[in-house]
Amino acid sequence: MTTTLDEAFSIDHLLSDEERGWRDRARAFATERIRPVIEQDFEDKHFRRELVAELGALGVLGMHLQDEGCAGAGAVSYGLVCHELEAADSGWRTFVSVQGSLAMSAISKFGSDEQKAEWLPPMARGERIGCFALTEPEGGSDPAAMRTTARRDGGDWVLNGAKRWIGLAALADVAVVWAATDDGIRGFLVPTSTPGFAATAIDGKLSMRASVQCDIVLDEVRLPSSAVLPGARGLSGPFSCLNEARYGIVWGAMGAARDCLEVSIRRATTREVFGRPIGANQLIQEKLANMLVEYEKGMLLALHLGRLKEAGRLTPAQISVGKLNSVREALAIAREARTILGGDGITNAFPVMRHMANLESVRTYEGTDEIHTLVLGRALTGLAAFA
Repeated sequence: MTTTLDEAFSIDHLLSDEERGWRDRARAFATERIRPVIEQDFEDKHFRRELVAELGALGVLGMHLQDEGCAGAGAVSYGLVCHELEAADSGWRTFVSVQGSLAMSAISKFGSDEQKAEWLPPMARGERIGCFALTEPEGGSDPAAMRTTARRDGGDWVLNGAKRWIGLAALADVAVVWAATDDGIRGFLVPTSTPGFAATAIDGKLSMRASVQCDIVLDEVRLPSSAVLPGARGLSGPFSCLNEARYGIVWGAMGAARDCLEVSIRRATTREVFGRPIGANQLIQEKLANMLVEYEKGMLLALHLGRLKEAGRLTPAQISVGKLNSVREALAIAREARTILGGDGITNAFPVMRHMANLESVRTYEGTDEIHTLVLGRALTGLAAFA
């Protein structure tokens, strides 16, 4: 008699009916709308734009926000949705993160009432797409060295510079662009139809192939004064949005891990070598047990961070613990899963190599392992070692 992961972990007992409802709806969507097509989409480098409105109808875009048109769901509910979407593919959790945790959160936290009314309801419905332009070609780990500038010209702002690895930029209707001004780092809402704004999808990716990441060029992009986000000054603005996205990754990466573990269990109980299932061998059972232990620990950490967030007590260092642990252990689980699948594990008959490739991107964006390690080192010693 086999035990499913849900039975082994019993996380249901730690969730409310509302949280389970969000999880189940997201799981059904991922099962019905993403899983049947994701392997081919990954192969074809295809992003299914038509699913955006469906995610809006599901209520998951900006679902943690309290603004008009947003669901106002709790942090654990949002985490569970990220978990289910990334179990299907990291690219779709990334979309929800960029749209909701980055672009919409920036407008919600720092926008004027007029900006919120203009952008948030249609973005929540999936009628408009947003992107978040912070990282630059010279490097993403030191945003204080930002080269993109915004200067005043009469009553307008004029932006010049370049951004790189900006999710959804070629599809977006609005870009949240961060630029250096004489008054520090400021955020701007840039309609992507504005003259001088150009976004080009990055090709040649071996990861996140069913998603879209772009280069952006800003060449004398002229904006009215109403385009600036009035509540954001300095790097604390974009960093607060990054922490929202990092929180979703804590849950999401464990979704990819779960999918790899479930595939491994099915393979171990159905693949026969030497006249019996390979799962009857002690070494295979040890692999599965170790994978389960790390998965359970990661999920308990995610849930703990979610409860802290709902109580208003979650710190950036705690988010770094979660992001660092979840992605690191998810990658380890994916690699171990591949060994259980044998040679077939490198084919798209199984999702493991796709998850593994995607997780390499997740490991890098929203703070590399090294940056989160240094965040924790600073928290422990009081000494900064970033340079």
